[in-house]
Order: sequence, then structure tokens, then C-alpha cells
Amino acid sequence: MKILTGNDLSTGDVIWWAGDGWSRQVGESVDVGDKGDDLARAEEAALRVVGAYVIDASRDEGGVRPAHIKDRIRALGPTVRPDLTLKPNDADAGNWVI
Repeated sequence: MKILTGNDLSTGDVIWWAGDGWSRQVGESVDVGDKGDDLARAEEAALRVVGAYVIDASRDEGGVRPAHIKDRIRALGPTVRPDLTLKPNDADAGNWVI
């Protein structure tokens, strides 16, 4: 599956395209298929997101998991302050970065 990610223009938060808007939770991501690049350009032009790009991911019973280590870390939140880390539905998410 292909999902769209970027950063919120006003807060800098990592955000994920949820089909009808943006979410801070990777688990709410939807497959954008081959429309991801066009969607990224439109959302950037509307000043809702910066640095939007399409990534590979998979979905299973645990939720959505980005394929690349960089995006797994982005999905989980800051690595230097565990108290600020996002808690995805996937109980095994702590092993994503391994």
C-alpha cells in the first residue's frame, strides 16, 4: 500500500493522510494508490502540509506499519523523549525500529 505523510504547516507535527484530512496517527492512514503525488501537491498548495511525500506501508491486524525505518520512527514520535512518544495500536510498535 502507498500512504501519504508530511508535516503540519502550523505545528510541524508529523501527519498522515486519512482520506478526508490529516491525522497525527499513522493507523488512520489510507491507501492513496497512484494519486499520492497529485494529492501531496494539492495539499501543499492549499497550505495544509509541507514536505508531503508518498511512502510504502503495510496494514495488518496491528494497524499500518511504514516500510522504511525513517518513517517508522516518524510514526512513533520523538526518540529522545520517550514520554512524548505516540502510542500506536500496534503493541509490537517498539520493535519497529529494530
